[in-house]
Amino acid sequence: MKRPTPSARTLTTVVIVALGVGALAIHLPHVHTAAPFAALAAGDSGGGAASGESSAHPPNGTIAAASGELVRADTLHAGETLSELLARDGVKPSRVPRILAAATGIDERRVPAGLPVVVRTARADSVPSEVTFQLAVDHLIHVRRAADSTWTATEERLPWKTDTLAVGGAISSNLYAALDDSAAAVLPKGARSELAWSLADIYEYRVDMSRDLQPGDTFRVLFERLIGPNGVVKVGRVLAARFELSGTKTDAVRFGDAKGIAQYFDQTGRSMRAAFLRVPLQFRRISSVFGLRMHPILGIMREHTGIDYAANAGTPVRAIGDGVVTFAGRRGGYGNMIDIRHRNGFVSRYGHLRGFAAGIRAGRQVTIGETIGYVGMTGLATGPHLHFEILVNGTQRDPRTALKQNAGLPIATADRVRFDSVKSALMALLKGGVA
Repeated sequence: MKRPTPSARTLTTVVIVALGVGALAIHLPHVHTAAPFAALAAGDSGGGAASGESSAHPPNGTIAAASGELVRADTLHAGETLSELLARDGVKPSRVPRILAAATGIDERRVPAGLPVVVRTARADSVPSEVTFQLAVDHLIHVRRAADSTWTATEERLPWKTDTLAVGGAISSNLYAALDDSAAAVLPKGARSELAWSLADIYEYRVDMSRDLQPGDTFRVLFERLIGPNGVVKVGRVLAARFELSGTKTDAVRFGDAKGIAQYFDQTGRSMRAAFLRVPLQFRRISSVFGLRMHPILGIMREHTGIDYAANAGTPVRAIGDGVVTFAGRRGGYGNMIDIRHRNGFVSRYGHLRGFAAGIRAGRQVTIGETIGYVGMTGLATGPHLHFEILVNGTQRDPRTALKQNAGLPIATADRVRFDSVKSALMALLKGGVA
């Protein structure tokens, strides 16, 4: 589904004061939200709902619709087939194959448990007139019986409501907690986590969200909020953001070039992408910092030349930059380890891996972000985590300082004027003004 762009809307401003941080929300006009799927079962053809709403119906799932139809709203049980569900809802076994054959796009062998299904039957008839399968919150397949008893299917996409919000606040402990404080009035918890990871992805070349954020740092983000036909909420595109870390501001502005390819650029017009990722894991949590520490197994103070990222065993580990694998094997306390040689004398090292990705071996070229292995606890490790090091010209360096980068490639000269215009409009919205 193509989402509307901010320039296509007339913007109005609504101020939402969130507890603790004074979050500001800017709302855009939106399309009509369809009624829940339960309403569709009751005879409203514009509805849809999430899996599980059938529990609101009587145990047998039967609703007597005012139009003179019997409507059965049901949900596919775990281990059950669609054939069994339809039989339970009064469809004769001889008719089931024809209904399912007409429902193109549905593979009975791969239908997940929880799929909502509605069967409509006229009171004066014993054969259903329509069977509706809800493949997603916004995706319905209607299979209808024609006068000649043949079955035909139509696909329906239900609209999402889209608005644009700006929220912001101060960091007290981490980005999750800050978004919980600032966005609780406009986003459910799952969507707040989704927004946190979107921000981490945008800033992943500039900021290590697990280590660089300090109490008192501030942030703001302008993003699209999508509200589904049953009220489910998810985060759409992040349009602009600002982090002020230790007094230094870094903006990110979403900009599409003449070919429609969108990227993020900072306030100076340089790409947010750079030669190295700041962190080798997408889902990350640092459990120890670079420097002297008590080794958890050896029990002695020793230089801890790297950063440990605690993560579930099997979490994919990605190469922080383009390079060539110089070692992939077992090495002492590192356990399973990979070394990658990058340009300008940089080497990245990944230890305690459970195993290596397919094809990873010495001499293999890898690209930035490519999965090279998986988090484990081989070697001298007390629990699953990734040990990550950076060496520059053979000397071990703190990854947090060695990988700091402030500039990517500049925006194309031909796009500069338009970028400045888009940036001004989005930053005005981010700050709470009207474009």
